[in-house]
Amino acid sequence: MSKWAVIYSSVTGNTKMVAEAIAGAAEDADIFRVQDAPVDLSAYDIVAIGYWLRLGQPDPLTLKYLAKVQDSKVVFFQTHGAEPTSEHAITSFARAGYNLGQGCEILGTFGCQGKINPALLEKRKHAGADDPHGGAESQKRWQQAASHPDEQDLADARDLVTRMERKLELKKKFLAKQAAKLAALQKEE
Repeated sequence: MSKWAVIYSSVTGNTKMVAEAIAGAAEDADIFRVQDAPVDLSAYDIVAIGYWLRLGQPDPLTLKYLAKVQDSKVVFFQTHGAEPTSEHAITSFARAGYNLGQGCEILGTFGCQGKINPALLEKRKHAGADDPHGGAESQKRWQQAASHPDEQDLADARDLVTRMERKLELKKKFLAKQAAKLAALQKEE
């Protein structure tokens, strides 16, 4: 199995729970809060970076760190109050990737709902009708998010490790076959 660095930012504990599930599923993993994470990640085969969303992108601490990550195979994981398949959730992965340093390859992503910071919920209770975070539909989503990450979310996070390990192994086999074909073609010349 691969050596993993699991790096996370968490305010309410949601992303930390997912990070711990991922690190626990990997046979060889080091786990770091983003503010304590190393810049030199060359000792790791896979770098999993987890964050909470702010304004449709990774939180400020993670954004600052992403630019320092270079030449790594990266897996993103995120927690948020939105539906995991919403445009808000999906485009935030793109924003995270856009902020990565040079030479990185994104292996995969994982997202799940998580409890919303109570201070933010209090503020949003008074949002007007024209605010996208106000109204009855938002309150329904907040209630749904309050029970996450749940056991299924954590099981899915652990499964992410298996899927990424398999993906990496298949890629290695594919590249070895491609190299063998190229070598055979060069021999024929």
